[in-house]
Amino acid sequence: VQLQASGGGLVQPGGSLTLSCTVSGRDVRAYVMGWYRQVPGKQRELVAYISNDGVTVYADSAKGRFTVSRDNAKNMMWLQMNSLRPEDTAVYYCNSPRYVMPWGQGTQVTVSS
Repeated sequence: VQLQASGGGLVQPGGSLTLSCTVSGRDVRAYVMGWYRQVPGKQRELVAYISNDGVTVYADSAKGRFTVSRDNAKNMMWLQMNSLRPEDTAVYYCNSPRYVMPWGQGTQVTVSS
C-alpha cells in the first residue's frame, strides 16, 4: 500500500493550492479518508476528512477555506486550500482515520511572503 500526497509548494498568504492524494495497492472506496498536517515538534493534526459517500468534516482551522473531495473510481482524494495563512505551513499527508495505512512522505506546503 502506498499513499502519495502531492501538489504542495510555496505560496503567498491569501493564495491557493490543491493537494492530491493517490492510493495504490488498496481499494479505499469504502474508507473514510482524511488529510493531516504536521509541523516539526507538534503532533499530526487531522485537517479534514471525507466519508465514502462524500460527507465532509473539517477542523475549525480549515472551515470555510479548505474543501476535501474524492473520486472513488480513481482511488484519489484532493484538498483545495484557499485563503492560505502562514500557520497553514506544514507537511500534509493523506490517510484513513480509521484504517491507518503506512504513511507516505507527505507534501510540503509553505505559506510565506
